[in-house]
Amino acid sequence: IVRETGGLKDTVQPYNEFEGTGTGFTFANYNAHEMMHAVRYAEQVYYDDKKAWNKMVERAMKADFSWKVSAGKYQEMYDWLIG
Repeated sequence: IVRETGGLKDTVQPYNEFEGTGTGFTFANYNAHEMMHAVRYAEQVYYDDKKAWNKMVERAMKADFSWKVSAGKYQEMYDWLIG
């Protein structure tokens, strides 16, 4: 459960029950109401839909947080800059 800001927004994809996507639960604004909503939604999925929860956990564990993709993008940018 993360607030959609900075690196957290880039690394945690919001859970979408209709598409079966996402790696966690997010909230946009810095307030207790939105955070509590995200916590309760996560709790609901955890207790009421274990299959969806386990698939989300599996997606999160398979996510690639290495520098492989980022390093390639930096290299492309540097190559473009030096012409």
